[in-house]
Amino acid sequence: MSAPETDFAGPIIDAAADVAKAVSARILFAYVNAVHDLAILKSAVKPPTKLILVCRNAEEEVRARQVSVAAMSVPAFDLTRMGQIKMATLIAFSQQLLKAGDVFVFLTGVAGRGIDTLLTMRVGEEFELFQSVGQPQLTEHIRRPVFERVLRLALELAHEGREGKPVGTLFVIGDHREVQKYCLPGRINPFKGYTEKERNILDDSMGDSVKEIAKLDGAFILKGNGVIIAACTTLRPSVATEPLPQGLGSRHAAAAAITATTRSIAISLSESTGDVRVWRRGTMITEIEKAPRVLLDHPVPLAIKKP
Repeated sequence: MSAPETDFAGPIIDAAADVAKAVSARILFAYVNAVHDLAILKSAVKPPTKLILVCRNAEEEVRARQVSVAAMSVPAFDLTRMGQIKMATLIAFSQQLLKAGDVFVFLTGVAGRGIDTLLTMRVGEEFELFQSVGQPQLTEHIRRPVFERVLRLALELAHEGREGKPVGTLFVIGDHREVQKYCLPGRINPFKGYTEKERNILDDSMGDSVKEIAKLDGAFILKGNGVIIAACTTLRPSVATEPLPQGLGSRHAAAAAITATTRSIAISLSESTGDVRVWRRGTMITEIEKAPRVLLDHPVPLAIKKP
């Protein structure tokens, strides 16, 4: 393994361990691809803080097992540093590794170049990451594997596009009977006539079909158990929501409105930027930003915006 390009990974690990102890962090997360010596990291983190390594591929999972540290798998996508943290934290939240109110510490950096970013926060109190304070459990009526599967598909579409072209789409999960009341009739439904088993998002064979259909206009409507009710659907929720951030269009307005009207969660993918957003109760609760090409080739320090 090549030597790290930075010389401050060690001090950052020590600082992270000190911070975790000082704030009684329940978990310290670290991206494996940014840590050159996992044994040093493991020895620095002391109970009751639990160390969880974030792995982007099978090779990294092997490295985690070699040092006997708990691991969590995430998609191997090019995201900003904050995007990496948001994606991993949201997946951890969906897997019940984190819950509202938990304090955690996160270490990451550019792959192969060493740790350069330390973040600590309490779930539910950071405007940019989770706005879920006072809301029900994120996936209370939706199977957690379903939420995670849809999130991963959205991230894959953001990263890969389809046939080399960017794709924008919208997934609405849960409370499908109420959601269907706001779907305009008359559109072609590619999933009509298939059994529920054949159109469940958890079936591995569904991935390519969903990605292909995502090229078409409209939203995917899913039950909380993963069954796809319809695709290419036009939503017309009647509820008015607060003004959206500048630059967000009709797809995001539909996501905000349908989740304000029903007990659903929406995951939107922006065709123009490749950013993935999660919506709940009319509010965007997190945004996972795709890394600009300049960030991939010439990383710059991360600036974390405050509300």
